[in-house]
Amino acid sequence: MEKRQPKAVVVMGVSGAGKSSVGQRLAERMACPYVEGDSLHPQANIDKMANGNPLTDEDRWPWLDRIGAQLSHARDRGQGVVITCSALKRSYRDRLRAAVGGDLYFVYLDGSPDLLAARMRNREGHFMPGSLLQSQLSTLENPKGEQGVVSVGIDEPVDDIVAAAILQLAKL
Repeated sequence: MEKRQPKAVVVMGVSGAGKSSVGQRLAERMACPYVEGDSLHPQANIDKMANGNPLTDEDRWPWLDRIGAQLSHARDRGQGVVITCSALKRSYRDRLRAAVGGDLYFVYLDGSPDLLAARMRNREGHFMPGSLLQSQLSTLENPKGEQGVVSVGIDEPVDDIVAAAILQLAKL
């Protein structure tokens, strides 16, 4: 029997969806490395967002390429990986798919604008201000129905969200 390749998973969604919390816990459950996608942003991107300015596609391409390189590197080592990335547009997700050159899975964290806004108001120490949430929601191209994408609601505890994601990923 052929050994199944470990999964490369991107935990995606707008700011405030819980990508970092879910991503860390998902990586633990999958027994693979976790990469915080925000740590791959160039400082200019972080400064721009911290000042309340949304990123453009031109700002995002180098960041997406860094994320793609991390995904590709893990795959080349035969290792699973979980990485966080907003991956708001299909073109961004397709760029990441091309970088991996194989199966790439997305866990889309889906939540209401009110819940997302409340989460952003209540978090501390993050560079992304709540004022950019509407910009992200406007940019988001919903990935439901794309190959390799599972959608999980964010109105449950993190462990329940991770369990639901694992169940759905196992079916892909």
